[in-house]
Amino acid sequence: MNSRVKLKIKTGDTVRILTGKDKGKQGKVIQTFPALCKVVVEGMNVAVRHLRGRGNQPGQKVTFPAPMHVSNVQAVHPKTGMVGRVGWKVETREGKLLKVRVLRRKGTTEDLV
Repeated sequence: MNSRVKLKIKTGDTVRILTGKDKGKQGKVIQTFPALCKVVVEGMNVAVRHLRGRGNQPGQKVTFPAPMHVSNVQAVHPKTGMVGRVGWKVETREGKLLKVRVLRRKGTTEDLV
């Protein structure tokens, strides 16, 4: 894998799941793994690990949200709820050039806040 990949989905973004058992659901990104091109979405893609008991302690099941590939999620605009691709545009604000994250959808762009 290429460790220099720049993910467009960031921690804290709301995303919609495109494939898998949670297809169509929305959740918040709680962790990203840029080197693996994976994200962890809160409450989605839940996996179960069975832990063996030690000594006289019983075994247990641990559930956790497993990472999923970034290509299986799409960003959701926080205000409008529309899904689209994430991009950047350069704006001039107060005499300074700023690079702003935007949501691109069918020829329109909306700022992601």
